[in-house]
Amino acid sequence: MSTPHMSPGRASRAARPLSLALVASTLAWVGAAAPAEAAPPSCSKRTNNTYAKLLECVTVEGVRAHQAVFQSIADANDDEYYPGSRVAGTEGYAKSVDYVAGKLRAAGYTVTLDPFEFQFVFPALLRQTGPVTASYATGTYTGSGNGTVSGGVVPIDLALLPPRASTSACEATDFTGIDLSGPSDIALIQRGTCPFGVKAANAQAAGAEAVVIFNDGASPAREGLIVGTLVPSVVTIPVVGASFADGVTLAQPGSTGQVRVLPSETRTDYNVIAEKRGTYRDNVVMSGAHLDSVGAGPGINDNGSGSAALLETALQMAKVKPVNTVRYAWWGAEESGLLGSTAYVQGLSQAEKDRIALYLNYDMVGSPNYVLTIYDADTSTFPAPAGVPIPEGSAAIEALYEGFYTSVGQPYDDAQYSGRSDYQAFILAGIPSGGLFTGAEGVKTAAQQAVWGGTAGAQYDPCYHLACDTYANNNNAALDVNSDLIAYAALTYAYSTEPVNGVVGEPVPESVPLPAPAGPEGTFCTTAGCPSGGLHDDHESESE
Repeated sequence: MSTPHMSPGRASRAARPLSLALVASTLAWVGAAAPAEAAPPSCSKRTNNTYAKLLECVTVEGVRAHQAVFQSIADANDDEYYPGSRVAGTEGYAKSVDYVAGKLRAAGYTVTLDPFEFQFVFPALLRQTGPVTASYATGTYTGSGNGTVSGGVVPIDLALLPPRASTSACEATDFTGIDLSGPSDIALIQRGTCPFGVKAANAQAAGAEAVVIFNDGASPAREGLIVGTLVPSVVTIPVVGASFADGVTLAQPGSTGQVRVLPSETRTDYNVIAEKRGTYRDNVVMSGAHLDSVGAGPGINDNGSGSAALLETALQMAKVKPVNTVRYAWWGAEESGLLGSTAYVQGLSQAEKDRIALYLNYDMVGSPNYVLTIYDADTSTFPAPAGVPIPEGSAAIEALYEGFYTSVGQPYDDAQYSGRSDYQAFILAGIPSGGLFTGAEGVKTAAQQAVWGGTAGAQYDPCYHLACDTYANNNNAALDVNSDLIAYAALTYAYSTEPVNGVVGEPVPESVPLPAPAGPEGTFCTTAGCPSGGLHDDHESESE
């Protein structure tokens, strides 16, 4: 395990944000020039079967053009409940599917729209009606019941003062002496210690008709709106989320409020799957990114960045004749709980799963206040969470990403191999997986500012899951180098997956070996209670 500090030499080397000049001067390792300009006209006609050709053609301008289309699609979405978004189940997502599928078909890929059914969740309502009147940002917990409840807000064993070590509603005894015998009691519960489902189930058993679970405020990363899942607990009353600040306001004496959760609706949506058959038909290389946004906004970083970079890579590789079968995926309803990718993998036969050599996941690769991180498959920084498998071969994927960053002089760090994005279903099926991540709601540390620039004490993505995740919510330098890496990995594995699964292919034409990885920067605190830099909290089931 690497130590959570930088060596003086490494800090001196890296104490600035990404430099395009530095990228240009060091890309000789991969035999390419830095994509500082738009792709040349020849890109649309030639076969980009070398690193030099491909990385010249996969440009940040090309990626940004796709993001601009996603923005315009969201702007045109006038959905009654989720206007201005690209949420699965809305016209904004449908038009995103049409755009991606249309570009891929025109480029010559075999494109399949892979259907899946899911529960479309309508926006929840959380209002305070006394002693002040206000409406608060909220969301429905996965597994919540339905209904509208207007009544008194009843705090349950809260810890509002530092260090805010909350065990709120974790035990049935937390409700001893609390009167929830009325017809419309709203239990106010604080995040912390035990799973959300346990908290909500205890409140329901004690007589509450609705529950609000708010963030615990134990650190800057745990102050915003929190919405998770109650599964596997069975809860039949409405349960919604709130931020720490809004929870504090709701906790004042005499507070009354209203909670509303409408019944969900079964809808069908689609993953976009594009494939080019290789010489090795039964050695499939998959790359994926989720195409949907949250309901608050257009989702241009989360995850228009990964979707656009992957689309541009696929288009620029369209004329390559791969050794291995190449398959790209744009997933639906990731923001609803990894639904599209899970349905896809679960729908494969074992023989079809066995054909997949590896899966590469790209979820948020251009965060404005970025860090460059790689899923930590070798657990050199983060142990894998309980129940999260790391299939054999995944560490080889991590090593390729590390070697590329090293080749272009870019420092990198580890992100916990948590399974909290679309690679979850693949690793549960035993398929080697890896991916890149530039940060979401986590807070940048001073050590990270020294390495990558930006602003310490601010979120990696200040607009994470908010309306301001627009075309402007982006860092070109991070998006540029990661688009190169996404393309580099796609071309590498199109020719050979030997380091991952032992299937010998062919070397990429005109390629040279990557250098030995420089190693992670070690900027994350890994002791109990420290920010972990993990992935999306909206998919977690536990409150810790």
